[in-house]
Formats: sequence, C-alpha cells, structure tokens
Amino acid sequence: MTSQPTLQQAGSGHPTPDGPGSGLQAGLKNRHLSMIAIGGVIGAGLFVGSSSGIATAGPGILLSYALVGTLVVLVMRMLGEMSAANPASGSFSAHADRALGRWAGFSIGWLYWFFWVVVLAVEATAGAKILSGWVPAVPQWGWALIVMLVLTATNLVSVGSYGEFEFWFAGIKVVAIGAFIVVGLLAIFGVLPGVHADQASFGNLTGHGGFLPHGPGSILTGVLLVVFSFMGSEIATLAAGESEDPQRAVTKSTNSIIWRIAVFYLGSILVVVSLIPWDAKSIADKGSYVAALDSLGIAHAGQIMNFIVLTSVLSCLNSGLYTASRMAFSLGERGDAPRAFARTTGRGVPRTAILVSVAFGFVAVFFNYKFPDSVFLFLVNSSGAVALFVWLVICFSQLRMRKIIQREAPEKLVVRMWLYPYLTWAAAAVIVFVLGYMLTDTEHDGRETVLLSLLVAAVVLVIAVARERLGGHRRAAVAGTAADTAATDESADGAGGAEQVPAG
Repeated sequence: MTSQPTLQQAGSGHPTPDGPGSGLQAGLKNRHLSMIAIGGVIGAGLFVGSSSGIATAGPGILLSYALVGTLVVLVMRMLGEMSAANPASGSFSAHADRALGRWAGFSIGWLYWFFWVVVLAVEATAGAKILSGWVPAVPQWGWALIVMLVLTATNLVSVGSYGEFEFWFAGIKVVAIGAFIVVGLLAIFGVLPGVHADQASFGNLTGHGGFLPHGPGSILTGVLLVVFSFMGSEIATLAAGESEDPQRAVTKSTNSIIWRIAVFYLGSILVVVSLIPWDAKSIADKGSYVAALDSLGIAHAGQIMNFIVLTSVLSCLNSGLYTASRMAFSLGERGDAPRAFARTTGRGVPRTAILVSVAFGFVAVFFNYKFPDSVFLFLVNSSGAVALFVWLVICFSQLRMRKIIQREAPEKLVVRMWLYPYLTWAAAAVIVFVLGYMLTDTEHDGRETVLLSLLVAAVVLVIAVARERLGGHRRAAVAGTAADTAATDESADGAGGAEQVPAG
C-alpha cells in the first residue's frame, strides 16, 4: 500500500544543492504581488484573440468568457487552498508531487515549463512585429533578440527587478483597460464629451441576428477560442514563495480573482460588442479593441492599441521567463531536473534555470522564423492544451490535499474550496468535457492541438513512470546491499565475540 503523504513532507521538499546562494529570497514586495496577480489575468490574447471569438459567437462570446472565467475562479480557489497552506516555488507541480506522486509533479511541471518557453517565442515574435513597424531599420529577428536579451538580463539581476518591471507593465495594462471601459461606457450612454457614436448602444447585444446569431453551440466553440487567454492566472501562486508573507499574498490573489475576471474580461468585451455590431467588418480587419476605439473617432487608435499590446507582450515575456525558470528551479530542487537548476546566486536568482529556459526560447524563435509552418507549428499545437491539463491536475491534487491538511494541520486551511468536493469534481468534469469537445473541432485546429498535446504529455508521463520505477529499483538495491552489509557485520561481530570467550 502506498503511504499517505504528510503535510510535513509537503512543506519540506528537497534540500537545495550547495551553491553560492541560499535558495530563493523574499524579494517581491506586496505591491509587486498585487500587480502580478492583477496583470497575470490580462494576457495579450485578450487584445489579439478576442476578435475571432466575437466573429464566431457574436455577443454570446460573453457567455463563453463567463463560463471559462467561472472555471478559472474555481481552479484558482483550489490552488489557493493548497498554496496558502503550503507556499512552494513549484506551486501546483509541487502540490501534485506530494498529493498524487512524483510522476504527477514531474509530468505537469515539465509540461508547464514547455508551455511557457514556447510562449516566449510566440510573444517575442509578436513584440518584434510591432517594434519593426515603428523602427523598420532593425530587422524583426533583431527586435526579437533585443527584447529577449533585455528581459533575460532583468530576470538575472534579482527577483525584485522582475517584480518592478512587471509592476509597471501590468500597471499600464490595467490603466489602459480601465480607461477603455470608462470611455466606452460614457459613449454607450451618450455622455462622452466631443464624441457622437452613432452605433454605440446596448442594442448591439441583441440586434444583427440576436444575442446568439450562430446558435447555442457557438458558445462552446467560443470557449475553445478564449480558454487559453486565461493562462497566467496561477503565476501569483508561484511568485508568492518569494514574497515576505506568502500566505497573505496567496489569500489576497485568490480572493480577488472574481472581480479581476469580471472587470477586465467581461467588462471590456461587453463594451466592445456594445460599441459596434459584432459583425462589423472592422473587427476582423483591425481587431476588436482597435475597431471599438476607431468607432469613437479617437485619433491614432491603432497605434495606441499597438502600444498596449506591446506592453502586454513584454509583460507576458517577463512573466513567462520568470515562471519557466521557477518551475525549472522547483523541478531541480525535487530531483526531477538537473540539480544545477536549483542552484541560486547570492541574490537568490536561479541563474542556470533562467539561462536554460531562455535558451530553449531562442531555439523556438529560430524555428518560428525558419520553419514556421512545420516545427514551430508543432511546438505551439503540442503545448496548446497544457493549460487544461494543469487545471485538471490541480483539481485532483486538491481532492487529496484537503484530506492531508485536515489531518495534519487544519489551522492552515485559511482558504477553502467552496462546496468541497462537489465543485471540485464538477470543475474536473467540465475540463474533461472541454477537452473532449476540442476533439470534434477541426475548423480551429482544436483536434490537432489536443492530440499533439496528449502525445507530448504521454511521452513525458512515460519518462516519469520509468524514472520512478528505476529509482524504486535503485532504492531497493541500495536497501538490499545495506541489509547484506549489516548482516555480514553482525555475523562478524558474533564470530569475534565467540573467539574472545576464554577457553576452559
């Protein structure tokens, strides 16, 4: 029978290898954590990818965002419960390691690392396109290289420098979306000074074919298009381990997730589909947010949105490099990656983990420019469903960790999952349903994404199980050798004792 993991084991992890540093340090301030939590919800996908969702589901895309947002709130509540009781640099990977087994922590940790290093290439390319449009003298690949090098340097300095950069990146995103919502609502109610928006009206939600112009099924299709823009909500729980008060940071970010999603996602999309008809040609041509700003006659709307998107891209790059390196650090600390990954500098920076992560990111950028329709497309699709895998693992980890925490240290349950275990099982069922529905989607590459992601997950899982069994055999062999040695020593001692008995 497999022994139940204990909360003490859950908190201890593995010792950090000897090195110049003494592990990660608490270099993130409360304001850093607050903005990381808020900004982590707002990805570049919200600005760039929302237009395809609106075209697919019409105003009904609001229901798609609401469904995915509800699922993210539930998953973050589960993660918050585990992380508040036991803040760890590996977050859900560390929890899966302790609740489900080494194979689970190893598999989901490496898959998550793989996801973010691919994201580095995607975001570096997106940022380079915007920058090369502004300064065409520098080639696009040159901008991608510059952006990656600058953010790598900031991450290598200290965790505080990462936090400071992210504070300002996220701050710009938050202010931009807040201003967009306020201006949009003023225009919709007809009280925006100097602007006469003929099309702006809540009537756009039901006009032009109704709220669901393509039928109820479009809500689920919309879910497939928007679900991946929510990835990043969990970053605050990884960063909390490097804050002064991890438990407070996790609790605060978990409790605020509802209003963050409601305001930044549902609020801004509601404004977009109210300012202009969902089937306006400008949404497909310019993007949803640019089209909405253009409808108000705001000068240079495209360049304003390019700046905001660039900020989001840089924020995602900054956080992606941080997240990938901390997951690699956690894997190294637990013996699931080279031990060098867990070594830190005197400032508490896992330098090797950062350099390895960014090196893979550079390789992916190269593939994006050299083989965009083959190698890079495979990388993107094979990491596309990792978000859903992570959420599913969080569900199953929480089901077991709750019992462990209640048994070992119930006072650490400062954050509790609602209606446990029923809502946890319901969330897991919804995630499985979404994965299954994606297998029926051939129009938006949903089937290919799931199948390739499952293929990569299966390879990682096989490696994890093989390592665990090989490690078990080694431990058994070592234990057997130790037992034989002990028996030999005992026999020798007994023989020696007999020889010492005087004759007669």
